Amino acid sequence: MLLSLLLLIHSLSTAQLQPDSNNEVISHLRQTESQAAEENRIEKVVTKDIRNLSSNITAAFSVSGKQVAFSASVFAGGAQGYVGPFNTDTVLVFRHVATNTGNAYNPHTGIFFAPVRGVYHFEFYLHGHGHASHPTAASLVKNGQQIFTAFEGQASFSVNPSNGVILHLESGDVVFVRLWRNARIYDTVDHHTTFSGHLLFPM
Repeated sequence: MLLSLLLLIHSLSTAQLQPDSNNEVISHLRQTESQAAEENRIEKVVTKDIRNLSSNITAAFSVSGKQVAFSASVFAGGAQGYVGPFNTDTVLVFRHVATNTGNAYNPHTGIFFAPVRGVYHFEFYLHGHGHASHPTAASLVKNGQQIFTAFEGQASFSVNPSNGVILHLESGDVVFVRLWRNARIYDTVDHHTTFSGHLLFPM
């Protein structure tokens, strides 16, 4: 009797455990399928990101093929002397061009036009002779807005103010050097007064 009872209990226990075991297997399979689907989704996202990155790099290299650099001084053809003073602010025209890669600087107007969107570096050097009433002073201007200034206002001796700046420019932005009202600069065949700039990197 006892043996029969034990066999019955074992039979019932086995019958109860079997569905639980099947459920665990099914649950595990579902988790595996879910993980596989998630891994597949992640792989697709990563592949898309890599393609986008590759496209962006290709575009950047394409734009970076645009080389922009210039350097010029005020007087050309052996001329020398003063520019200014004038009774209004005046764009300085740097006519002697040492280099103008990309032709973004116009030696007839003194204006630089940004050909591509990017970060640019500019610097300008002024030379002058001290004067009680006429300083040696000019400003770098972007789209009509004064950015940085170089100034010396002593009464005698030679002066050499200068300045430089890094600017973010959009394509078509303009940059130039503007002589202050009532100021003057001096240049010779040695090219003391200069304006230079170049593209650091496109954006």
